[in-house]
Amino acid sequence: MYFIRCIRSSSQHLFKTYYCSLEGRYFAELSKVVTTRLEQSKGHVSAAEMRLSIYGMEREEWYNLAKWVLRDWEGEYPGPVLSTHNRWLVQVPRLWRIYSMKGKGTDQKRSFQDMLENLFLPIFEATLYPDRHPLVAELLKHIVGFDSVDDEGVAEAPCSCARPSAWTKEHNPAYCWQLYYLWANIEVLNRLRLSKGLNTFSFRPHAGETGDAMHLAATYMLADSINHGINLDKQVSLQYLYYLDQIGLSLSPLSNNFLFRKINANPFPKLFKRGLNVTLSTDDPLLFHMSNDALLEEYSVARASFDLSMTDISEIARNSVLQSGFEDELKREWLGEDYHRGITFCDEVKTHVPLIRAKFRAEHLALEHMLVNLIGAGKGDEILKEMMVHFSQARDGHRNILVNNLPDVSPFPEQNQL
Repeated sequence: MYFIRCIRSSSQHLFKTYYCSLEGRYFAELSKVVTTRLEQSKGHVSAAEMRLSIYGMEREEWYNLAKWVLRDWEGEYPGPVLSTHNRWLVQVPRLWRIYSMKGKGTDQKRSFQDMLENLFLPIFEATLYPDRHPLVAELLKHIVGFDSVDDEGVAEAPCSCARPSAWTKEHNPAYCWQLYYLWANIEVLNRLRLSKGLNTFSFRPHAGETGDAMHLAATYMLADSINHGINLDKQVSLQYLYYLDQIGLSLSPLSNNFLFRKINANPFPKLFKRGLNVTLSTDDPLLFHMSNDALLEEYSVARASFDLSMTDISEIARNSVLQSGFEDELKREWLGEDYHRGITFCDEVKTHVPLIRAKFRAEHLALEHMLVNLIGAGKGDEILKEMMVHFSQARDGHRNILVNNLPDVSPFPEQNQL
């Protein structure tokens, strides 16, 4: 995600966003500089999923965002803020505490439902009546997913059974409660858009960067993939579930190194070796990176820090494409025509991931699923005993082959233990 953090609030209002004093021109030009670099990259193909914020503070936010994205900026950077090498993600900051304070001193008490309506009602209306809301309807074609962001370490209420319309307290609701209502609205919206032949949106929130590790339980049930997830190393059972269902994890070791977890303590290499669906991404490149190609920087540092091979790097890059929201025709171009059938059907000439690596991953995952299903059916002990017998027979067979073909050599100490 490319944006600027400034110390002075006046500078933020002037430069940072699409609704600032300059009508978002600085932010548009900065975004177009980044996407132009991606389009002109030589020697490798890079793409991005940059983020734009919708806060849910006002009903007009979607319209204002659509005007900013689709405007012809003319001058040195003409045209809308769109690119063949970028798809937009919308991040929703969990700022209920701020929204509720805005209602102070008014006759109407604000509820979480009001905030949800600000977030979702405009895009439901644009989906149902695109002729009435053409700008928002057009913008939605260029959005691939939703993120949910905020400091997971801040205090939050215990999980509640209250409906959004009943939540009028000033403090933040529980993380999992907020995520559920975001997911529920996205799910209904997706079904509506699917019925109309329109593009749909994935749900890819920030989770497991800090705070309660059990936030990862909520995202396991609700999310298509998540950003960060470094706290999975504290929850082995959840880690196993993420592995079984291949929930995507997009980690940013350089960002983590500055904020929460030093590189040498980052669980990325452990998660990767165990077969979780992990990839690398950037997070606040203007803060944490030193070059124009922040993603290449992440890969270079990860390769050096985690002792990754070129096959490892290729597998991580392939995972990135699989997790992304780019269109199916582009994924077929990058991964192979049959990529959707599974990783062993990806074209190893395109991905540079050898078939033997893909088969190793796929076969071990399939075996784990079979074992889980057998244990769930009450056949665990019976099957494990049978497997022990077969392993023993295989061991004896290998030993006998070696013993029967051993040439005349000097005795060695362990020979009488065979």
